[in-house]
Parts: sequence; structure tokens; C-alpha cells
Amino acid sequence: MLENIQHFFSEYQPKALHVKREYAVLIPIIMVKGFPHILYEVRSQHISQPGDTSFPGGKVELGESYQEAAVRETIEELQIPGESIQVIGEMDYIVQNNSIIHSFIGEIKGIDIKDIVWNEEVAEVYTVPLRYFMKNEPDYYSVDMMMNYPKDFPYDRIPNGKNYKFRHARNQIAFYNLDDHYLWGFTASLTQRLISLVKEHHLLDN
Repeated sequence: MLENIQHFFSEYQPKALHVKREYAVLIPIIMVKGFPHILYEVRSQHISQPGDTSFPGGKVELGESYQEAAVRETIEELQIPGESIQVIGEMDYIVQNNSIIHSFIGEIKGIDIKDIVWNEEVAEVYTVPLRYFMKNEPDYYSVDMMMNYPKDFPYDRIPNGKNYKFRHARNQIAFYNLDDHYLWGFTASLTQRLISLVKEHHLLDN
């Protein structure tokens, strides 16, 4: 009787529940004067979150993998050939606000930063040396995420009604102190995670 269920779940790939939007970004590393830098974009005034710093990336389209989406978006936004992007591997991902953001580490090869001519979604690009982040940790600010329950919320269907001990989430938002750019939020969090892994595993010791 349970054979179909057993067979199905033996091959089932688990997914995060309640995720409505899936995104993928590339964390580009580019050599500048012989040193590894992280490349960032400043979002143009024509798209959401104008002026924010972000990584190349966007929504995952039907039928493509997360990595394919990250590479495609990087090609489109930086207008560079696909063969100049060497994907090194996948890093950790973020799940928040019914969205999931997958991140990939990639090297931009054979292209000078001065030769990149970005598309209309990008206002400018800039780089920050990895060694800067190795010496400078971000600041963190706590934000309480409060649930706003509608007037018709069925309190009578839960124990203790309105006195139920609801859990309220608290998020830690990262901010890096750069003189001339904004680097905070998800982009700062992914940056910090990359640097923490580099430090933990001594990836720049050689």
C-alpha cells in the first residue's frame, strides 16, 4: 500500500517551503593590479532599489538552473562574453521574505575592469580588494520583524487566542563602511560569508 509513497520520497529532492521567488547571483572576483577584488554593481535609477550595491543576478527563469541564471544575468548586465566567466562553485544561500537567493563564486578572466561597458540596469561598477574585507568587519544592526495580523485572524482556532505566545523574528543587517558607495543588506551578508570562509579555511595563505 505504501510502495508508491516509498518510491516517490526515496528520490524526492527537498525544497524550502513557502518560497515564491527564486533568484541567483554571481559574486565576481576579478584581478586588479595582481590582487583579487570583488566586483560590485550600483543599481540604476530605472530598476528597484536604485543606487544600492548588488551583485550581478536576477530571477531564475523556467527551465534553467540557479548557476545558469547567475551566469546569464552577469553576461547581460556586464555585457561580457560567457567564456570570460569561470564559475568556481556555489556558496551559501539566503531564504527570506518568501524568496531564496542562491549565490555562486566566479572569476572574471581576460577582461580589464576599465573595459566593462554595462547595460541600462547598472549605473556603475566598482571593485573592493579582498584584503580590505579581511581587515574590516561589517557593522550589524538588529531589526525586529513584527507580524501584522488582520482583523479577521481566527484567534479562536489557536490555543490561548490573542494571548498566544507568537514568535517574532529578529534580523541582523550588515553594513560595510565604504567611503563612496552603499554596501549593506543581502549583498553585504554574502560578502561577509565569503570572507569568513576564506579566513576559516586559510584560502589566501598561499
